[in-house]
Amino acid sequence: MGLFDAFKKKGIEIGAPMKGKCVAIQEVNDPTFSDEILGKGVAVMPEEGSMYAPADGVITTIFPTGHAVGMTTEDGVEILVHLGLDTVALKGDGFEIKAEEGQKVKKGDLLIVADLEKIKAAGYDVITPIVICNSADFGSVNGMAGKDVNPGDSVIEIKK
Repeated sequence: MGLFDAFKKKGIEIGAPMKGKCVAIQEVNDPTFSDEILGKGVAVMPEEGSMYAPADGVITTIFPTGHAVGMTTEDGVEILVHLGLDTVALKGDGFEIKAEEGQKVKKGDLLIVADLEKIKAAGYDVITPIVICNSADFGSVNGMAGKDVNPGDSVIEIKK
């Protein structure tokens, strides 16, 4: 076995935070996400409002408005899940926070419950980007778009 074979092991898998359709990040109608300014990733068009932890790790940021969560995995991957576009303007209306900063979470733990119908009725897009904020720290960050996903299904594969 060569020295580099150890690095060829399966990459780090990031799961879908919500049930819905996984689409390319370029489909997000906001250049901050679609131009990968915050990092590479994918987005989910959610069918249900429950947002779950996409990996094991620690919650580093949970916005008081409930629209976004930042976490760091045990492998050092920095993930941002942003529920909807410009939804910070709702000031928490329609969002129920179920986790807290500093909390250790397991993939699949419930983080936020959002009332998608209420958010849509207020005129907001509920597309939910999942971004790897420190994409540059890894060899590759590949999104697996174009499929229906349940929470926990792999949507991003990262290789060191």
